[in-house]
Amino acid sequence: MASVRELRSRIRSVNSTKKITKAQELIASSRISKAQARVAAAKPYAEEITKVLAELASASGNLTHPLLTERANPRRAAILVITSDRGMCGGYNSNVLKRAEELVTTLRSEGKEPVLYVMGSKGLTYYTFRKRQLNGSWTGFSQSPNYVDASAACNHLVEAFMAGADGEVPTPNGAGTMAGVDELHIVYTRFVSMLTQVPEVRRLAPIQVSYVDENYDMGEDAFSDSETADVHAQYEFEPDADRLLGALLPKYINTRIYSSLLDAAASESAARRTAMKAATDNATELVNSLTRTANSLRQAGITQEITEIVGGANALAASSDRD
Repeated sequence: MASVRELRSRIRSVNSTKKITKAQELIASSRISKAQARVAAAKPYAEEITKVLAELASASGNLTHPLLTERANPRRAAILVITSDRGMCGGYNSNVLKRAEELVTTLRSEGKEPVLYVMGSKGLTYYTFRKRQLNGSWTGFSQSPNYVDASAACNHLVEAFMAGADGEVPTPNGAGTMAGVDELHIVYTRFVSMLTQVPEVRRLAPIQVSYVDENYDMGEDAFSDSETADVHAQYEFEPDADRLLGALLPKYINTRIYSSLLDAAASESAARRTAMKAATDNATELVNSLTRTANSLRQAGITQEITEIVGGANALAASSDRD
């Protein structure tokens, strides 16, 4: 059994770790509210661009834009995986990476070649360690993403999709060229609540055409040409609806990526807060347990010393009586 000195050393070490986890918990708590506010602030823009696209789709009549057209024999599918730049967030990264691996397996079973892209240092480390080919990576903004960060990935992905598997596009770092893709997918973590974050897969392109009403959810698809959709043109478009549709569709995909980044940032902070709170609670329990053990050892030592002193005194008294 460890000595009292060793136990006290462990208690000091655990208390030091506890201070770190408590600080991380408080920081994550403050960031969650900011992340939720950013999600709420971005939602009106997403809703309005969705409504405009719905009107454009209705006015256009003939939806033939490449971002809306299914490829006859899709061979390559891009996957953008959103992870965090830092750790200490529980199973946040492992869950989203697991979901990405499931998507890779599904695409391969359909005869499509997965083309991996990643956002976040943890995802970059994961694929690099396993010697998996990455066609592009973006890091350094997982906790506070902005629209420019989303645009960096969106511009390349849209260009790769427009080129198709038979075409070529510059690599994200500009060091060479690569083949295009026939599909765009994104894997991210959707923020549900402080205790629930769900890894999800969304197909960005070809955009699935399905109308939604004004209760727009940023995770749903934007517009529809179905017979059941009650969409009526309320505007006169200048230039024509087809040209506007072509200009807005890439912005819509950029909005989808940006909203996913905001969701992921809120999810990361919530997961980190939960993980750090659990670590702090465990540290408190461990300190209490070690303190009880140390006190027991100390009391046992004191009892033993008293017993030895009493025994020695009795022995001296008995010796004096004989003399």
